[in-house]
Amino acid sequence: MIEKDERWDWVALDLAPGVGPGRLVHLATRFGSPRRVFEEPGRVEGVEVSVMQAIQRFDRHRAIRDQQARAKGVGTSLILSTDPEYPPLLKTIVSPPPYLFIRGTLRKDDALAVAVVGSRHPTPYGVMTTERLSGDLARRGVTVVSGFARGVDTAAHRGALAAGGRTIAVLGCGADIVYPKENGALMKEVELKGAIISQYPLGTPPLAEYFPVRNRTIAGMTLGTVVVEAAEKSGSLITARFAGELGREVFAVPGNVSSTVSQGTNHLIQDGAKLVRDWRDVIEELPPSFRRLIRTDVETPVPEAASGDPETDRLLALLSDDPVVIDHVIREGRLTPAQASALLLDLELRGLVRQLPGQRYVKVSHG
Repeated sequence: MIEKDERWDWVALDLAPGVGPGRLVHLATRFGSPRRVFEEPGRVEGVEVSVMQAIQRFDRHRAIRDQQARAKGVGTSLILSTDPEYPPLLKTIVSPPPYLFIRGTLRKDDALAVAVVGSRHPTPYGVMTTERLSGDLARRGVTVVSGFARGVDTAAHRGALAAGGRTIAVLGCGADIVYPKENGALMKEVELKGAIISQYPLGTPPLAEYFPVRNRTIAGMTLGTVVVEAAEKSGSLITARFAGELGREVFAVPGNVSSTVSQGTNHLIQDGAKLVRDWRDVIEELPPSFRRLIRTDVETPVPEAASGDPETDRLLALLSDDPVVIDHVIREGRLTPAQASALLLDLELRGLVRQLPGQRYVKVSHG
């Protein structure tokens, strides 16, 4: 059944041939509402006559029924930019998305939001730094927003969730599409403890041209954007550029000067982005009205120390942010394979060590 308030006509017009995001608001504004674009023949400057004719022939009723069925199937709600639930910061930018599909819930305190983005192919240092920073921010009441891509984005969502905080994933595809595929379980967790957002009709595939538009939405709904690792032409730099253009803060985590995935972030710092060492560097740049909302009675949990056991201390001294193979641990730690495996497993369970593919290990930094 088609809703009487015409909100679904926004989605139908978006789906009509030749429209898309670039013409959606233009046409709706010109005619007074998206429904009237379908019902009132006319010419619009900058829009081909053939496009207007195709819109007139488009079966909006069928499109709406399909979208509503898809929405019901995955528990997605539709909100317009005029609705009170719409992200308040996003509403203030020029040409905000006229509608959003939401899975999960948006809350008023999500206005205290920071984007954490970066490379799809981060180093172990990048993953650990992202998880720690996102967790520390989330613990203090900051909603962590990211793009749900592989790599840093995924680590940002996981870090916030592990800290018991809120996180919002902004997709470059339909809200009913799991992309990347391996993030299916993460998508359910984000939906349960935060929100999944898309500005595209349900069923929209993850095409390359949609992600820069998604990046502007990420920048628009947050107080600032933190880039953890990014190569010279990374999409994360597009998000940072949008943040700067929108008058929002731009942050960057410094990286190895010889690492490809640190070139973009290091250049951001050269260009004036705030250098980030920990959560404090982010918080101190936020507007005073938002800094007052930060939880101050929270301590970052520090895992149990090694307790002075000689073998354990010797093993920890061999590890750092750079991955080390287990053979190195056995040789330099003067341990048997069984001893090394047992100690590493114990440290992993205590949150002091993380295992990477190929039996490589890194020390987990905290603070």
